[in-house]
Amino acid sequence: MARYAYLAVDPQGRERRGAVDAASVPAAREQLAKRRWHVLSVDEKLGAALPAAKGGIHLPSFKRKLRPKQLALFTRQLSSLMMVSPLEEALRTISRQTEKEKARAILTNVHAGIVEGLPLADALRREEASFPPVYRAMIAAGENSGSLPSIAERLADSLEKSAEVRGKIIAALAYPIILSLVAVAVVTGLMVSVVPRVVEQFDNASRQLPLLTRIVIVLSDFLSAWWWALGLVIALAILAFLRALKNPGFKYRFDALMLKTPFVGKLIRDMHAAALARTLSSMIAARLPLVDGLRLASRTVHNSVQRQALEQITEKVRAGTSLSTAMREAGTFPPLLVYLASSGEAAGQLGPMLERAGEYLEREFASFTAAAMALLEPAIIILMGAVVATIILAILLPILQLQELTGL
Repeated sequence: MARYAYLAVDPQGRERRGAVDAASVPAAREQLAKRRWHVLSVDEKLGAALPAAKGGIHLPSFKRKLRPKQLALFTRQLSSLMMVSPLEEALRTISRQTEKEKARAILTNVHAGIVEGLPLADALRREEASFPPVYRAMIAAGENSGSLPSIAERLADSLEKSAEVRGKIIAALAYPIILSLVAVAVVTGLMVSVVPRVVEQFDNASRQLPLLTRIVIVLSDFLSAWWWALGLVIALAILAFLRALKNPGFKYRFDALMLKTPFVGKLIRDMHAAALARTLSSMIAARLPLVDGLRLASRTVHNSVQRQALEQITEKVRAGTSLSTAMREAGTFPPLLVYLASSGEAAGQLGPMLERAGEYLEREFASFTAAAMALLEPAIIILMGAVVATIILAILLPILQLQELTGL
């Protein structure tokens, strides 16, 4: 097989340049003729550079990845432009108007694949870090069924909703995290800077200091002398934990513990269940086999317990078990999802019912998150106030003790 650069004209009269892999020049011309292109020239040029291959597409792939919002925006733009223009022109337009250099490089590389004559799903494979297997499978299904614009629109809806959920999580966690960091900084400042200076006044006191004051002084002395060691221990503990998560056995036990944790377990379960329901409904709409949809969807689940359950569900469905029965036996998914899947199978409307399940679970997830964060914020404030009050009380107790001695 050799690589041949070509120059051709498509049925719409547009010039096409690119390269194809073929056994000979006649074979290359035959490939182009199948596309109903008028071939002007075919030359053997291994690794021929394409005009579209400029703009920094040779950046290392690990440094080049579309963020979730960028992927959602690209999919929405693509679905809209394909309604009024050919795919190649739509990709060229999107890549040219993209402001971020790395994102432009990714889209330019995909556009180069289309210019070469690759299907869109194969062109997206050039940037696997940005376009996951589920995404490419749905695009391929859309191309094969001739419904690529509608499939792309469904993909855009799904990605935008996923980005919206992710944004809500970040927004909900931002204030409690910042509040917690401020609380830790305030308490540390009091213990390291304020407490030592105040208790110096009690060094010559003849009476023994109160127990609370002595405990605070010990903690203050420890933090003042060993704050760097404490920080190092915390950093090493975090690194050890992250390293341990790479061990499948430890990660499975940790994920199982997270699922059993009150509040947190429900959040994780509902979030993954909603994503699964939406992914499966989109794949069913794209006329992908359910087994393939389950297999691809399992790659998007980060919790190893649920991923293993989903792999078992895939095998049971492959063996002939219904989806709802396999989910019920797994026992790791919300009852609502199982019930709606069962109803959808009975009515022949599995895709729409899974989509409704995803919408409901996302709403429930959002309301539960909002309620949990509303309770967490005052809890942090109360805890911070209690710690600061304890430190102040430890300082005031010796002062009150001295006043009593003076009054005597």
